[in-house]
Amino acid sequence: MALISNLIHTRFGDFRVSPGDTELDGRQWKTEILSGLTVALALVPEAVAFAFVAGVNPLVGLYAAFIVGLITAIMGGRPGMISGATGALAVVMVALVAQHGVEYLFATVVLMGLFQIFAGVMQWGKFMRLVPHPVMLGFVNGLAIVIFLAQMSQFKVPGTMVDTGHGVSGGVWLSGPPLMIMLALVAATMAIIWVMPRLTRAIPAPLAGIGIVAAVVIGFGLDVPRVGDLASIKGGFPSFHIPMVPLNWETFEIILPYAVILAAIGLIESLLTLNLVGDMTGRRGGASQECIAQGVANTVTGFFGGMGGCAMIGQSMINVKSGGRTRVAGITAALFLLAFILVGSSVIELIPLAALVGVMFMVVIGTFAWNSLMILRKVPLMDAFVIVLVTVVTVMEDLAVAVVVGVIVSALAYAWNNARRIHAQIENASDGSKIYKVQGPLFFGSTDGFMEMFDVETDPLSVTVDFAGSRVVDQSALQAIETLAGKYEELGKRIQLRHLSRDCHALLSKAGHLVIDSDDDPDYAVAANYGVRTGILGGH
Repeated sequence: MALISNLIHTRFGDFRVSPGDTELDGRQWKTEILSGLTVALALVPEAVAFAFVAGVNPLVGLYAAFIVGLITAIMGGRPGMISGATGALAVVMVALVAQHGVEYLFATVVLMGLFQIFAGVMQWGKFMRLVPHPVMLGFVNGLAIVIFLAQMSQFKVPGTMVDTGHGVSGGVWLSGPPLMIMLALVAATMAIIWVMPRLTRAIPAPLAGIGIVAAVVIGFGLDVPRVGDLASIKGGFPSFHIPMVPLNWETFEIILPYAVILAAIGLIESLLTLNLVGDMTGRRGGASQECIAQGVANTVTGFFGGMGGCAMIGQSMINVKSGGRTRVAGITAALFLLAFILVGSSVIELIPLAALVGVMFMVVIGTFAWNSLMILRKVPLMDAFVIVLVTVVTVMEDLAVAVVVGVIVSALAYAWNNARRIHAQIENASDGSKIYKVQGPLFFGSTDGFMEMFDVETDPLSVTVDFAGSRVVDQSALQAIETLAGKYEELGKRIQLRHLSRDCHALLSKAGHLVIDSDDDPDYAVAANYGVRTGILGGH
């Protein structure tokens, strides 16, 4: 029992099946299982489609969805989150498969998983805290648009579709009665999902929508695109398979760049989805645990003929909206998916794609942050710009690029705003000296403004610079202080520096003798040297 308890309360998170306030009674068990079934049904066409995008056999995508989904459900940092084969990873894989073959893909997925495990052990997942809220809003909106565009391929004649990333270009669009029937079935599915919660919550609304529409299509023999039109999903149990690639440096050079990119994209999408699901379920944390879970899942997948994967925001939303809150839903979804592959393919292939499209359209409506459209005029202009920028880049490029761009722009905007805050309150003392009370942070972005505040040539012979209202942040700030002191001393003027932190005292090599030490000096670490300890324990 002690061992189990230690495993549950590991430093990387909580492995309990039912964390927090979610109790697995009979009703919740039913909800979790039905939610898992709904997710599994929606997973099938997506896994097949992403396999096509990557240029591999559909079973490669289905095996990835099963293995990644099962392992992350058991080990992941956010119960209720669904993982599997995703389009964000597939568009990176296609070039590797085209040039070197699928065996190199399996080796890449293994290496990708090892990188993700390393990231989890190093607890790099905590850096997702640095993603600003406007970037999150842009990510959610952009991904909702991507999910919507991806469904457009289902409105094309089966066999004519051309995978172009978002499913808009290429292929022959449906027209006439087939298009009308498709639209009617999609609308019917959406209407059922909207009405069902108002009538009963015994069955998840998405599952009811899929079931009722599928029954109508099969009962009336309607000629509409079905899951089986994409590809056959019948297969066997995934078997252990060592990637058949030469174990040499040349192979490593080929797979390394792809593995790094895939690992980064997978973790970014997974951790952002983790935060989103956390906001919806009221739970936080688990980032490092999720990194390790994603890494283990991808490493195992690579040895069982899968294409690798990460968290799926669309499926996660379906699960959460269907009532899935524990690990049971994710585990059930993976097991149902395996059952479809082994014994249920003939039934699943009869499901109309229109029903699944309707489910995803409702996911889009529920995922898009509609309130962001209302607040664009109320938030600072830069925040509004970041929201729109991240949304556009997510749609035009991919999630990883969008997040990186959003964080960089937000960081630059923050630095610029802080750089503009630097100013000084000037006082003339009774003894004829002049006092500059610096206000605002002093760092690399504000050093020019800091230097411009002083009138070295016309100032009196005695000058005091008070940093009580400021904070020295980095080496550039220290250098600016040194330069300022040097200018005053060159003119034979006396300058004193007050209320610098004691680590600043130690780091000022030229102007250190000008510092006035007092009991009310602030105590903080300067980024230039975290090895300097302040106060009594530091010996200063």
